[in-house]
Amino acid sequence: MKTFQPPRRLQGIQKSPIRQLHDRAKPGSINLGLGEPDLPTPDIVRQTAARIVTEEQNGYTTHAGLPKLREKVAGEYPQLNLMQDNIIITAGSQEALYLALMTLIDEGEEVLIPNPGFVAYPTIVRMAGGVPRVYKMPKEKGFGFDVEEFRASLTDKIKVVVCISPSNPTGRVLSREDMRAMADALKETGIYVVSDEIYRELYFTDERPPSISEYYPRTLVINGLSKSMSMTGWRLGWLAGDADVIKSALVLHGYVTTCASTVSQKSALSYWTDEAAQARASFRQTFKERRDYLLSLIENELKLKSVAPEGAFYTMVKFGYDSIKVAETMLEEKVITVPGVAFGDEAEGYLRVSFCANKETLEEGVSRMKLAIEKLRAVQICMYGRNS
Repeated sequence: MKTFQPPRRLQGIQKSPIRQLHDRAKPGSINLGLGEPDLPTPDIVRQTAARIVTEEQNGYTTHAGLPKLREKVAGEYPQLNLMQDNIIITAGSQEALYLALMTLIDEGEEVLIPNPGFVAYPTIVRMAGGVPRVYKMPKEKGFGFDVEEFRASLTDKIKVVVCISPSNPTGRVLSREDMRAMADALKETGIYVVSDEIYRELYFTDERPPSISEYYPRTLVINGLSKSMSMTGWRLGWLAGDADVIKSALVLHGYVTTCASTVSQKSALSYWTDEAAQARASFRQTFKERRDYLLSLIENELKLKSVAPEGAFYTMVKFGYDSIKVAETMLEEKVITVPGVAFGDEAEGYLRVSFCANKETLEEGVSRMKLAIEKLRAVQICMYGRNS
């Protein structure tokens, strides 16, 4: 009997480096790798869910999701003039990303993704039969947007551009000027933009980050409540945009998922309450304080440089050499980080470090990182001499 072989479209696709490192971590390791908020889901959501579970029948919703919830989501994007039929409620933003790319991409078509960018982007593009291409977010510019680099990356073969702001892994935010420049570069190309906005509510700037959909209407927006409401396990996201694309994506969604969790959908309506808005503001303040604390520890204790994120909950720490080797050494000292190269070669020499942990845990994590760095430096001295 022949041994199992995955189909060609899945060959070479593996579990993400983030999960691989997490799975190999020693007991008692501090996790500064996964992007999962440690803060409790707001009371208003949990209390609503408890009532729904005990008092209501919770069968399937329509494939697209609760009409009232889709109406609320549509209202988030007045610039796109959306209706209910422009929205699919999904099992998290990851499913929304999958639906968007599987619906838009045909065999051999090219998709332009940021480098560095979220690990799922090139993987899902390949699953769809597409070819991932990259536009650099140059490390020399602190991983900020470079419009000339972006323009140079556009070709007649590009079908879709993916953008994310705030960024995973860098935490950098695309400014309104950046968005206008991107939209101008895409004008009259017919290219679709898939805008990953899952971190949009987690920002440390004075203004909420803009959406490319404000400047470029041929945009599909991906978002959800996992990060901003600490609802990762509730699996509640959405895909919003062009009605024809959404209609096609809905067929795929119906076969893949049927519908997002009914309890999660009903509970998600709490997002548009004053209590939830206050919770999000509190989350932003907490993560801002943690960001500042971690950046201070990195500078003062590790004597290293890092990127000051404007959103999300990650920073990129500069080491200057093999990021996989650095991350492996960190793992030996029982602290989980993610090698920058996992997000693209532009981030080689960096580690992504998350601040989804309280200050005491961050302090202990940095202490363990310091031990790993000392071990790495000792190896370098042995191999290359003291002046290396």
